[in-house]
Amino acid sequence: MGALDGIKVLDLTRALSGPFCTMILGDLGARVVKLEPLQEGDMSRAWGPFDQGESVYFQSTNRNKRSVAIDFRAPEGLGLIRRLAGETDVVVNNFKPGVMEEMGLSSAALQAANPKLVFVTITGFGVDGPYGRRAGFDQIAQGMSGLMSVTGFDKDLGTRVGIPIGDLVSGMWAAIGALAALQSRHTSGAGSVVDTSLLRGLLAILGVQGQRYLSLGEVAECAGNSHPTLAPYGTFHCSDGALNLAAATQDMWERLCRTLDLTDLLNDPSFATNALRVANRAKLDARINLELGSRRRERVMAIMEKAGIPAGPIYDIAEAFGDHHVQATGLIETVARIGKEATKVLPAGVKLSCSTGGHTAAPLLGQHTREVLLEAGISAGEIQTLIDRGVVRQWTKASSAALDRAV
Repeated sequence: MGALDGIKVLDLTRALSGPFCTMILGDLGARVVKLEPLQEGDMSRAWGPFDQGESVYFQSTNRNKRSVAIDFRAPEGLGLIRRLAGETDVVVNNFKPGVMEEMGLSSAALQAANPKLVFVTITGFGVDGPYGRRAGFDQIAQGMSGLMSVTGFDKDLGTRVGIPIGDLVSGMWAAIGALAALQSRHTSGAGSVVDTSLLRGLLAILGVQGQRYLSLGEVAECAGNSHPTLAPYGTFHCSDGALNLAAATQDMWERLCRTLDLTDLLNDPSFATNALRVANRAKLDARINLELGSRRRERVMAIMEKAGIPAGPIYDIAEAFGDHHVQATGLIETVARIGKEATKVLPAGVKLSCSTGGHTAAPLLGQHTREVLLEAGISAGEIQTLIDRGVVRQWTKASSAALDRAV
């Protein structure tokens, strides 16, 4: 049982932003049916690296789904999609603007047949405006949103965030919008159109850096590993590695000085207020690093914890997953796969007491075609005819082996 038990989601997405949205809904208990093109399926199935012949990229955003392989270009295939959409609660797509309309799958067409449908669309730049017809790619959106300009150390080039944050954020916004639209449907009885984009999603999370410009006209620059408006708050260096310290309040600042035997700084007018500490950050950070340079990181973190000052190590991904807290709190799960060794996955980023049960691995291409079409009221004979005519495809061990050889 999950919080969204009984909610049906039709996933027409591929690559990352859309699949991440529908995976979130699946993690929360919705029954997600992923429709994929017949031959290769979601394009990310071909993106490496690979684990026992399966794309790790695809696995990362497609758990808790069932796959139907279908010909999107055949009239019969599009008819099947419309039929499935007529019996679902949420349809999600991340095609370029205009593609759904060209296929006869616009929000107006689908909601005319299913007025309670929540129609979710994720694009690069929105469905209208000067850039409305452009294809959206994560790094392009990162650059255009201003996010790269406040990330990293090079004020002229900026730095891409180390994950495709634009895709992931727009997927999260789309999932939030779908949940809000489902709640609204309880009152109005009508479906909604949910519209987000990579650019909109990133602009919406600029937070204080965005508001500084809107309110004060200040154009923030990249601050490296330091907080843009608080000090001392950033990365410092111990004898055996780096750590993050966050003395975010005046009280924390004073406790930090006493804990590190830097009480002379409390009487230095250069550091009397947070604004002055930010203005004199280079001098302050150099002094703290000088003190920490002779101390071991674990010892520093221990005394910071005792003093009530947030501190933590800078892990690589292996160290993060190996941390005893991560291991002990269920932040990694293991799921079974057909004909392959089980694999570990990252569960949903939220835990609900009303949801029970684990996750299922990302589906094989066309693994659930018969199952889903039977549930939609299509007879076994008609399904076989559709398979024979190449309109849909059901996964078999033979087709899976052929795909593995191709990879």
